[in-house]
Amino acid sequence: MIRLTNAEIDYQPITEQVRRKDCGAVVLFLGTVREMTEGRRTAALDYEAYAGMAEKKLAEIEEETRARWPIGDIALIHRLGRLELGEVSVAVAVSCPHRAQAFEAGRYAIDRLKEVVPIWKKENWADGSTAWVHPGTERIKQEE
Repeated sequence: MIRLTNAEIDYQPITEQVRRKDCGAVVLFLGTVREMTEGRRTAALDYEAYAGMAEKKLAEIEEETRARWPIGDIALIHRLGRLELGEVSVAVAVSCPHRAQAFEAGRYAIDRLKEVVPIWKKENWADGSTAWVHPGTERIKQEE
């Protein structure tokens, strides 16, 4: 399952969705809004995406991951909109027959997602400044 959403990510149903009787391992990764980034206090994050392309890239990541590991099921969900500290911005859940496979597949999927999916993050700092971050790059524009 792949999905972009403006709603809160409820990870328990996502975890249950990927569980299968033929898989002995389920790995769940949650990316959350952290308070400190590079020594600066974060107030909130805003996420925007080119939805059509982002969904296409998420589907490609799912396909790539399935081709490399014996995936039972996989879920890739990314939140859009404004997120406050502690909120879940991304969830990746993977089931595989064995734990090493599930960990490897989950790590691959989140790393690829961060690298290639056109989702942009606006970091809103506590001092009132902001910075946009593009997938796979450093901050691209700072605003005062």
